[in-house]
Amino acid sequence: MGPVECVVLAFPGERLKVAAVAAIADLRKEGQVRLIDSLVVVKSPSGEVSSSELIEYDEYDEATAEIGPEANLLGPEDAAEVAQSLEAGSCALMLLVEHIWAARAAEAIREAGGRVAARVPIPDAHVEEARTAYQEAVAAAAERS
Repeated sequence: MGPVECVVLAFPGERLKVAAVAAIADLRKEGQVRLIDSLVVVKSPSGEVSSSELIEYDEYDEATAEIGPEANLLGPEDAAEVAQSLEAGSCALMLLVEHIWAARAAEAIREAGGRVAARVPIPDAHVEEARTAYQEAVAAAAERS
């Protein structure tokens, strides 16, 4: 099995956009990730929190049609934890995913006695800096060749 993580995607408003759900479904269809479980968390303008399974929403039927069974590992306590970081009048999509693209490497690392020692989330601002630096390095390399 590849690395597994819980990713929380936060959105303004109380409804997920179909395009965002479809993008996740595309990753699954392409074999990049396996969706183990999902949960939609909504924080109303008054601060009331509710949660439900992604497949419970009819408007996402086309995007979720081929997702397959989920393990129901994410629950109300997870929703409550995520809701603490949400602004009132917003929502989040919690995804428990296996990174299939890394499964072979993960297996080889385990067979060699290795393990993932840490995972460090990178802030969005740093990701943008890295993207810009990488684009500049690619452009400089192209100029040299």
